[in-house]
Amino acid sequence: MKLRHATVAAVLILVGVSCRNERQASGSVPVEGFEVLQSWPHDPRAFTQGLVYRDGRLYEGTGLNGQSNLREVELETGRVLRRVNLESQHFGEGLAMLGDKLYQLTWRSHVGFIYDAKTFAPVGRFDYPTEGWGLTDDGTSLILSDGTSTLRFLDPTTFKVQRTLKVTDGGREISRLNELEYIHGEIYANQWGSDFLVRIDPATGQLKGWIDLTGLLPPEQRTGNEDVLNGIAYDAAQDRLLVTGKYWPRLFAIRAVPR
Repeated sequence: MKLRHATVAAVLILVGVSCRNERQASGSVPVEGFEVLQSWPHDPRAFTQGLVYRDGRLYEGTGLNGQSNLREVELETGRVLRRVNLESQHFGEGLAMLGDKLYQLTWRSHVGFIYDAKTFAPVGRFDYPTEGWGLTDDGTSLILSDGTSTLRFLDPTTFKVQRTLKVTDGGREISRLNELEYIHGEIYANQWGSDFLVRIDPATGQLKGWIDLTGLLPPEQRTGNEDVLNGIAYDAAQDRLLVTGKYWPRLFAIRAVPR
């Protein structure tokens, strides 16, 4: 979901109330806090939609019509090493890497793009009937979010829907699922408009927990142009989450901790 600042402020007030109500609907799953392990510069002009970290390389997908691209970023400096721009009619969305290919969604064009991860050369495209928000994979299937409480598991060759998964917490549907990442057998998701990540059981759709990232970007590091928290990647070698937000000037390595 990708509204600009002028539109988003009033929406976020309503979203914040809704998010609090969702968390209060069930006390059966834990709410964790976070520990910052490290942080680095991040391009404050990047409207971050998807984030992937594999074998020491950071890939990022950005949004907005006329500004959407796929890029490889140097983690330590935030420098863009290479990029491929999307045509202006496409609003870039979630990003996943499966095998040697990168898959990038678009918001409302109903088309995704496939790239060779080594060269960024386009190698294909695929269609889907819903909006595209977030994308990840479990090693076998691509997993797509469309802003609702439903996740779709797609065959990475035919892109047919293998199954759908309704995400719930104590019987209440959890919607606005955005950027996704598959970690330790769970699906992590940004909940758009909130400072929370959710941890989802991919077999049942039940929430396993919330991670509260409120205050992650401290006031002294803000530029005043930041939009919402968005972007989750996993560094398997160091067992840490990499997270940032739209127009954020910093990218953080964090670990969830009890609170």
